[in-house]
Amino acid sequence: MKVSDTSTPLIGGKCLPYRQGVGAAIFNDKGLVWVGCRLPKPGQIISDYWQMPQGGIDPHEGLGDAAIREVLEETGTDKVDIVDETTQWLDYDLPDELVGVSWGGKYRGQRQKWFAMVFRGNDDDFDLSAHVEPEFFRWRWVEFSSLPSLIVPWKRALYADVVAAFAHWPAELRNKKP
Repeated sequence: MKVSDTSTPLIGGKCLPYRQGVGAAIFNDKGLVWVGCRLPKPGQIISDYWQMPQGGIDPHEGLGDAAIREVLEETGTDKVDIVDETTQWLDYDLPDELVGVSWGGKYRGQRQKWFAMVFRGNDDDFDLSAHVEPEFFRWRWVEFSSLPSLIVPWKRALYADVVAAFAHWPAELRNKKP
């Protein structure tokens, strides 16, 4: 797991903190994990990259509640059960060109608590346009181990940590008897 380094990006002489957030690895009964393809933002160079639901924590919101809210906002369904969480917070740093730009220039990256969730619905329950500001324009189920290769380069180490933390879930779900 990534240990924060001591060099903190500075903007206008100010040290930037990490934004606190959560992430969700949503597994189906075949042990596959849900990923969404991000909608490109205007002027964004990177396109066709995938990620799991993740985002910030609202004031006075519990971590599990924040994770389920993010799942609902980004996938259109909350038919999930939390079954596990990372023991430690995981973080990533933004690339230099995004520090001072993303999140209004307030953060150097994100520190996240990740949750493993089991999906209890059917594929028709996903509605990527349910939220006012959709984040994804398509989705699919993938092998959990493939996640780091699908994500933007600066999040790959974090995704490798998530895969390591929840590595037992795909086999456990595939082997579970109804």
